[in-house]
Amino acid sequence: MHTEDMRIRAHGRTVFGTFYDPEAGEARPLVIFSHGFNGSGKDFDAEARALAERGYCAFCYDFCGGSLGTRSDLTTREMTIGTEREDLGAVLEELSLDRRTDKKRIVLFGGSQGGLVTALVAADRPQDVAAVFLLFPALCIPDDWTRAFPNKDALPDEFSRWGVPLGREFALYVHGLDVFAHIAAYRGHVLILHGDADDVVPLAYSRRAQGVYPDAELTVLPGEGHGFSPAGNAEVLRRLLGLLADL
Repeated sequence: MHTEDMRIRAHGRTVFGTFYDPEAGEARPLVIFSHGFNGSGKDFDAEARALAERGYCAFCYDFCGGSLGTRSDLTTREMTIGTEREDLGAVLEELSLDRRTDKKRIVLFGGSQGGLVTALVAADRPQDVAAVFLLFPALCIPDDWTRAFPNKDALPDEFSRWGVPLGREFALYVHGLDVFAHIAAYRGHVLILHGDADDVVPLAYSRRAQGVYPDAELTVLPGEGHGFSPAGNAEVLRRLLGLLADL
């Protein structure tokens, strides 16, 4: 197994990420991991290494402005769901051309806010995505911010979430966004894992997503919150490996 740091240039900015290569000598299925709010590509390092050790390719990256410690461009004040959507689209475009990956077997994996972005990009480019894995996806973000600022004309220039400064464009982008109408365009297989003790993203949003997608499976993990225990993470890896084996 070999790791390679990569920089992907698109939309006038650079996305930093790490490619996990099983060095199999032939094109292999690829999983692209997208982290949550104020996270990083390092959040899924263990899963990416486990995949590479089993003969799969993986890519973990930092969204531009996706955290206070991002290794990619932009500040958190400049980040929006729209810029993250562009980042993942650029990563998908670049890696679909990589000789190490089988472009017909690319899986998008997203956690929390990265899950929302993953769901949107899969619907943007369904022909390029073989399957989707959503981990407690934050499909509630548009509703949360629309409730917080019902009058978009009165949005402040800057505010914060969990100590992370955000700009007006973050809330403006998601204001009134109909997530479920958009994501239904993706018709491939979707696997969703969500804990029934999640106090950040209500489980009801994943249940609704299951009903919207033509081909979706929702697994509810008892007692798991927003961020899984070691046992929960082991189940994530088990289910991800099963998904890859069925491609």
